[in-house]
Amino acid sequence: MRPDCFPLSGVGETLDERKTGKLFPIVEAQTKGAFAGISQADALKCTIAYEPVWAIGTGEVATPEQANEMHAFIRKQVAGMYDSDTAAAMRIQYGGSMKPDNAKALLALPDVDGGLIGGAALKADDFFGIVKPK
Repeated sequence: MRPDCFPLSGVGETLDERKTGKLFPIVEAQTKGAFAGISQADALKCTIAYEPVWAIGTGEVATPEQANEMHAFIRKQVAGMYDSDTAAAMRIQYGGSMKPDNAKALLALPDVDGGLIGGAALKADDFFGIVKPK
């Protein structure tokens, strides 16, 4: 068993998996596989990053509805593996092209606990626009 898995990142579907309706089984398998053998106490030290593969570095981004739907789904998987308290406490971050123009909407979602900032962190103005949205 891994005693501490912070951060645990990287569940997400490809564009083809999303378009063919396989997104939920794919993310479910990834989530369950990532937590196989992880105790509840250690799971609480982890962060899950939902990173839709189709949105990484492409300029494409999940709509707030798509992001929250998947975050809620991941939280439901965690509840099934552990319990609802663990699921509520689990940090689930969005990592698919968060930018200044979408950060506020994404971070306001009930199941999005933060963001993994990629390319936008390379430009000070973009990064500042995320961490200090208007």
